Amino acid sequence: MKLLVTGGAGFIGSAVVRRAVAQGHEVINLDALTYAACLDNVAPVADAPGYTFIEADIRDRAALDRVFDTHGPDAVMHLAAESHVDRSIDAPATFIDTNITGTCTLLEAARRYWQGQGRPATFRFHHISTDEVFGSLGATGKFTEQTPYDPRSPYSASKAASDHLVRAWHETYGLPVVLSNCSNNYGPYHFPEKLIPVVILNALAGRDIPVYGAGENVRDWLYVEDHAEALLVVVQNGEVGRSYNIGGENEVRNIDIVHKICAILDVKRPAPAPYCDQITFVTDRPGHDARYAIDPARIREELGWRPSVTLDQGLERTVQWYLDNEPWWRALQNREGVGQRLGTGL
Repeated sequence: MKLLVTGGAGFIGSAVVRRAVAQGHEVINLDALTYAACLDNVAPVADAPGYTFIEADIRDRAALDRVFDTHGPDAVMHLAAESHVDRSIDAPATFIDTNITGTCTLLEAARRYWQGQGRPATFRFHHISTDEVFGSLGATGKFTEQTPYDPRSPYSASKAASDHLVRAWHETYGLPVVLSNCSNNYGPYHFPEKLIPVVILNALAGRDIPVYGAGENVRDWLYVEDHAEALLVVVQNGEVGRSYNIGGENEVRNIDIVHKICAILDVKRPAPAPYCDQITFVTDRPGHDARYAIDPARIREELGWRPSVTLDQGLERTVQWYLDNEPWWRALQNREGVGQRLGTGL
């Protein structure tokens, strides 16, 4: 396929780009190169035949029209988004602008192109979203594709709105769409403001390892390479108009994730004292969702996908990748907000 990937220089987007190129797809990577983007993420495929990078913003309709007309994609994989909850607490308008207005602009550009091509039934607009749109779970239960939306942060509210727009463009205009909602991703090239890279890098630097609240918040962790594979399965084989929940089947408390990473580092990079001694509990994030858990039955039963990497395997690979790629993360340390506490609501 010829894939237009938005946000392909980001964490999940770059994993999709690398995997798609490896599978022989032609990829047009469109990214605005905002603070969390890094072209080093796609350096392994930058010179590959059929790969094209375009610096453009999904809010720029004229630029989008040029890309569609010039490259003629078979499908759009829409990953471009502001995604850090803490930043959304401090600057919600940015999330509204990118995640809602940007998605609307991209949908309209895709619709114009699709209609101009004679409404091909093979075209796909794949919108990639998050399980956070479903809100917070109690001690039991899991999110399914029928779970009512109940977003609790500016980030998740903006993603919920974008999901609704995509469904509306399908129902109103007939645009062939598929949607997916994923659990927490982790792995190589993860921008150093999210939990797992923060733990790794603070531990190595001898700094406090911050844990929100008591660390009791539960997440379902999905290795990013597994997620990229699932997304390519969905865009090629997913049923039009249908959504698919993608989970890692790895439900763990945040404090347990932190201890697992510290234990891996104790072996791989021994320090004078156990790394867990650096754990510091800090004031919780406002409106911090207690628990997320994905029921991936639909994608497993309908499309035959399930995760291949266990949490312990993925964490070991991730820690090793950060140990082996210090120049990558060193270069990002001075970007705005990295290493600072954001999202206190003050």
